[in-house]
Amino acid sequence: MEVTGKIKVVNPEQQVSASFKKRELVVTTEEQYPQHIMIEFTQDKCDLLNNYSIGEPVKVSINLRGREWVNPQGETRYFNSIQGWRIEKLVADAPAPSAPMPAAQAFAPATNLNEDEPDDLPF
Repeated sequence: MEVTGKIKVVNPEQQVSASFKKRELVVTTEEQYPQHIMIEFTQDKCDLLNNYSIGEPVKVSINLRGREWVNPQGETRYFNSIQGWRIEKLVADAPAPSAPMPAAQAFAPATNLNEDEPDDLPF
């Protein structure tokens, strides 16, 4: 899956434990009702965010993750996360130079029509 939009936040890397680190990115989508999507990059993927800054348009490849957790009281809870694994800068489409349209040529009306011939056009 992919999320496209502009970078709103790039958080610093967090060392969660001795063997686990993560970095969060927030992308604001560009639609009628913009969404602020928080995406986690973990372990070696944290470094992918080093060359990105706020306001840049990006496309982020993501995986949706879900997990189950049973608390000490025996209640089951479910959590979702969005994990990024690739990020690309989007370039604003520059208007391509268009070739000038050729002037419309006037065609002479057909004079050799025979109304008795069958019309085999499909429309």
